[in-house]
Amino acid sequence: MKFAIIKERKNPPDRRVVFSPNDLKKLQTDFSQAKIIVEASDIRVFKDSDYEKLGFEVSEDVSDADVMFGVKEVPIEALIPNKKYFFFSHTIKKQPYNRKLLQAILNKNIELYDHETIVKQNGARLIGFGRYAGLVGAYNGFRALGLRDKLFNLPKVETLKDLDHVKQELDKITIPNIKILLSGTGKVAKGAKEILDHLKIKEVSDALYLTTEFSEPVYCMVDVMEYSKRKDGKVGNKFAFYKDPSGYKSNFMPYAKQTDFFIAGHFYGDGAPYLFTREDAKHPEFRINLVADISCDIDGPVASTIRPSTIADPFYGYNPKTEQEVAFNHKDAITVMAVDNLPCELPKDASEGFGDMFLKHVIPAFFNNDVDGVLKRAKMTENGQLTNRYSYLQDYVDGKE
Repeated sequence: MKFAIIKERKNPPDRRVVFSPNDLKKLQTDFSQAKIIVEASDIRVFKDSDYEKLGFEVSEDVSDADVMFGVKEVPIEALIPNKKYFFFSHTIKKQPYNRKLLQAILNKNIELYDHETIVKQNGARLIGFGRYAGLVGAYNGFRALGLRDKLFNLPKVETLKDLDHVKQELDKITIPNIKILLSGTGKVAKGAKEILDHLKIKEVSDALYLTTEFSEPVYCMVDVMEYSKRKDGKVGNKFAFYKDPSGYKSNFMPYAKQTDFFIAGHFYGDGAPYLFTREDAKHPEFRINLVADISCDIDGPVASTIRPSTIADPFYGYNPKTEQEVAFNHKDAITVMAVDNLPCELPKDASEGFGDMFLKHVIPAFFNNDVDGVLKRAKMTENGQLTNRYSYLQDYVDGKE
């Protein structure tokens, strides 16, 4: 079996890659029967020569490979028929902007494995860039705070070499006496927590957070059962909520009244109650004035996130009174950071972390007859058809949804 690391062709350019040179070397060592080729790229965070130094062939043409590993969507014209492809296709939620991509994949008889569909039997994702989104998102939130309130001037993450340098910059700043709320308990939230803990900000329980003012910065990490509650007043159940959130309503306002800086690191499921609405943000006791929305669901559960922002221009303001966008440092604004491709700012660390997970959870499946079913669960298309697991996308493919 021949594997290819493909060039990223999506704009704006993404410097990440599925395997760093060292991870690729480990793959070759652990599975000596694997053949590997690297497509030449002038944008990748690792140079072509870094791969060549470790003995890998770098070529403009990888069309003789069986399996193609990429990060972002592959442009339709670059798809090679009859191959296996791994990349983030952004189609599993029926995203309208990628309908033609999925149609082309079926027409070209490509086997698609979306990185998001690489999951355990219970549906939990095995690989992703979540930790790095959390790390960069939390850092960017503090960067916004420093710039807006003229407290400190953190450099952009994309100008720093790696995560160690990011943490060195954080060592130079002092956080004012604010209360920080972090939602979620997954990889994204844990990445954000890493930044909070590095800054030595004290973590407090939600009971203390909701009832006490402190003389130092503190943070509280809350899960979905803290900021959602059953409409009938009974005790909620997290797993029942995930299956059917319709009987729940938001319990976020008590936190909003006690929070200066909100870091949104949660996963939001369809049909779940919004955390806070535009009306909630108008409440005289609504205290949040800075949101780092790592989840970045537009015009959804976090009302101040009215559009994604960009790495080039990461901050904007949301005026709750007018419900309009204003300057990020406007006196009446909630300052919003809603960059939707945060791991791109830390391409070296993000690629190395992703490759480690891929080596552990995915590559063995090619050589052990997929004993754990990882590839079977992840396979979206086969023989020009959707697989059973993804047949719910048929109406989307047919243009009926």
